Amino acid sequence: MACTKNIWLLGGDRRQVELARLLAMDGHSIHTWALEEGLPAEEPGGARQPPDGLSQADCVILPLPAANGTALHSPLSQFHPTLRQVFDAFAPGQLVLAGMADPGLKALAQECGVRLLDYFAREELTVANAVPTAEGAIQVAMEELPITLHGAQVLVVGFGRIGQATALRLAALGAQVTVAARRWEALAWARAAGCQGVLLSQLTSTPCPFQLVVNTVPALVLGREVLQALPAGCLILDLASKPGGVDRSAAQAQGLPVIHALSLPGKVAPVTAAAILQTTIYHMLQELEQPGKEDVT
Repeated sequence: MACTKNIWLLGGDRRQVELARLLAMDGHSIHTWALEEGLPAEEPGGARQPPDGLSQADCVILPLPAANGTALHSPLSQFHPTLRQVFDAFAPGQLVLAGMADPGLKALAQECGVRLLDYFAREELTVANAVPTAEGAIQVAMEELPITLHGAQVLVVGFGRIGQATALRLAALGAQVTVAARRWEALAWARAAGCQGVLLSQLTSTPCPFQLVVNTVPALVLGREVLQALPAGCLILDLASKPGGVDRSAAQAQGLPVIHALSLPGKVAPVTAAAILQTTIYHMLQELEQPGKEDVT
């Protein structure tokens, strides 16, 4: 960006650590809080209250996801401040960028008079973010399965951004990929990409010889009936946001292992994930500087 800014990053995982580094390299004045385990030199001990200078920031960046219940998502901190503590430290009208802002966070921002924008609502971020998510899912599958993905029977539930990225990469590794989706057009795209396709509603009426199931749908799509049709030992990898798309008690009763793999980009590719965040945030800030631009989400 042409103009350097005073930017604060609050909470988050390794993505925020790397994002702070990238932004600092571009000449911005960078401050962090609730990241002391990732940046010990900058936050010795970690203050338990939001710093005084926070209200002077040109932009505050909250993590992805922004919240863990009513607390700031801060896995690299020894303490977990409430969202109320954080937002009370903001100045009225202050610009705050957050990832996956839920209704409670939006309501709090409105109550505090804070301008909250959700960078996870940006298409360029979600599309780019699907790549490290898919690669991370494949990494987990390779670590957990006793077989190669080459030749494996794999079911991918959902054919959105992450479903597409995952299915195509699994197929490229030689897996026999079946896509389950609700819409005929999604199945047409899956078949055009060389995968098999089945309507989600018809999944239990077709053979389910899968050794790996990857769910990308943030709704309960893998219920008891579907799980009972899967063979013993089938690994279920749930990539959907909380609470996920798997009936965990039914899976446990069937002896099916389930891994709820959340925030994979921050775990397996934090540098790439941070670069994606940086690009998206720059797009948002540049658009906000355009005359008459009120909303960039």
